[in-house]
Amino acid sequence: MLTWILALGAAQGGGLELPALFSDHLVLQRETRAPLWGRAEPGAPVELRASWDEHALLVTAGADGRWRAELATPAAGGPYELTLTSGGETRVLHDILVGEVWLAAGQSNMEWTLGPGVWDGAEGWEEAVRAADDPALRFFAVENALAPAPLDDVRARWIASDQESARSFSACAYFFAQKLRRELGVPVGVMTADWGGTPAEAWTRATALHPFAEFWESLARLEELAERAEPSAGLRPSDPSVLWNAMIAPLVPAAIRGVIWYQGEANCSAAAQYLRLFPALITDWRAAFAQPEMPFLFVQIAPFEYPDDHGAAAALRDAQRRTLALPNTGMAVTMDIGDPHDIHPKKKREVGERLALWALARTYGRALECAGPLVRSMTRAGSALQLEFEHGEGLTSRGEPVRHVTIAGEDGVFHPAEARIAGASLVVSSPAVAAPLYVRFGSGAADETNLWNAAGLPAASFRTDDWP
Repeated sequence: MLTWILALGAAQGGGLELPALFSDHLVLQRETRAPLWGRAEPGAPVELRASWDEHALLVTAGADGRWRAELATPAAGGPYELTLTSGGETRVLHDILVGEVWLAAGQSNMEWTLGPGVWDGAEGWEEAVRAADDPALRFFAVENALAPAPLDDVRARWIASDQESARSFSACAYFFAQKLRRELGVPVGVMTADWGGTPAEAWTRATALHPFAEFWESLARLEELAERAEPSAGLRPSDPSVLWNAMIAPLVPAAIRGVIWYQGEANCSAAAQYLRLFPALITDWRAAFAQPEMPFLFVQIAPFEYPDDHGAAAALRDAQRRTLALPNTGMAVTMDIGDPHDIHPKKKREVGERLALWALARTYGRALECAGPLVRSMTRAGSALQLEFEHGEGLTSRGEPVRHVTIAGEDGVFHPAEARIAGASLVVSSPAVAAPLYVRFGSGAADETNLWNAAGLPAASFRTDDWP
C-alpha cells in the first residue's frame, strides 16, 4: 500500500518525470485535447512529439517543476509513439493506442475479477478467458492505497487483454469494455479503481463533502495528518476522501469518455444520506475531470438478504434510481440477476453489458433500448393505482404473476397487491386497501422481481412514497 509521503516525494527529484498513467501501452481518448502532465527541472522547456502529428508541442515547467500539455488526438488507431524531451533527457512511450477511455470504480462487485484468484471468478469465466486475446483492449488497474491528501501518482501499468492477463481484470469492467470493442470497433482502455466494502464518501473529494456535517470531524483529522506529513497507516478505507485522494486524484484531469460505477452496499445503512451524497460525488467527479455532463453509468445494487435490513437496501436502491434525475446518467438494473444469499452475484457479464447498452445508446448514439422499465407517473383509478413507465414497451412478467408489489393508503401500512399488466402500464390493487395512495415494487432486501420490457431488461425497484 502506498503512503502519501512516498507518492508525493517520488516525482520531486530532478529530470523528466511522468506519472504511471503515461507509460507504454497507454490508451488515449480519441479526437480530443488530452491532458498530459509531469515534472521536469523548474523553468525547463518540455517538448512532446506524437508520431501521428508532424508538429511538436512545447510547454515550460513551472517554478515547482510541474508541467502540463494538451495533446490533440486523432481518430481511433495506432500503435503510435510519443517522445518527450527536456533538459537533454528523452522519454519515449511505445505502443500507444487511440480510442475510447473509461474509468471504472466502486467496491467489491466492481473489484470482482473475471477469473478465480482472490475472488471466485465470474459466471462463465472459462469461456470468457478463452476469448480474451485482444491487444486493443487494455486495462490500467490502480493499486489500493489510502491518503489524507491528494497524491500525484498511483501504482499501476497498462496491460493488454489476453488469456492470462484477463483473469485479473475487473469482470464487470471487462464485459463492459469487450462489448464496446465489438460494437464500436475501436481500441478501448479502462482505468479501474476499486476496493471492497468501501462507502461513497471515501471516493468523494473533501470539498464536495463540506455540506455534510457528519463528515466534518473526519475531514478535520485528515487535514491534521496531512499538515503533520504523517503516513497513511492510521487511515481506514472507509474514511471520507481517502480513496479519492489516493486512487482517483492522481488520474485527474486525464481525458476519459465517462465513468462506470458499482457501489452502494456499504452505504445501505444511510440511504437518505446517499440520496444527497451520490449526486454530490457525480457532480464533483465531473467538475474534477472538467466535463460538466460526463457520462456516469452505475449499477443498482442486487437483491441480497441483509441481516436486520428493515427496508434499508430497498431505500438505497431507490436513492440510486432517483439519481437518474442528473443529466447523462444511466443505471443498470440487477433485480433479476442477483443472489439473495451472496452479496457478490456471479453474473457479471450481464452487469457489464447492461452498462454498455447505456453507453452505446446515450454516449455513442446507437438506436437500441438501453434501460428496463422506469416508473414515470402514477394515477388513481378507483380502488386501483395505474403506473406508467419509461422504457416500458412490451411490459411482461413472462407468464407469471408480477411479484413483490405492495400498496398502501393514507395510514402508510403496505399490503401485498395484485398487479395487472395493461400495455406499458401496471394496474395495482388490493382488497385490503380501499383508497390506495402509494406503491412499492421490490421493497424487500432480497426481492427478486419479475417485470421486464420487450428488450429483456428488468424494471428498477421503486417506491412512490417518502415514508421513512
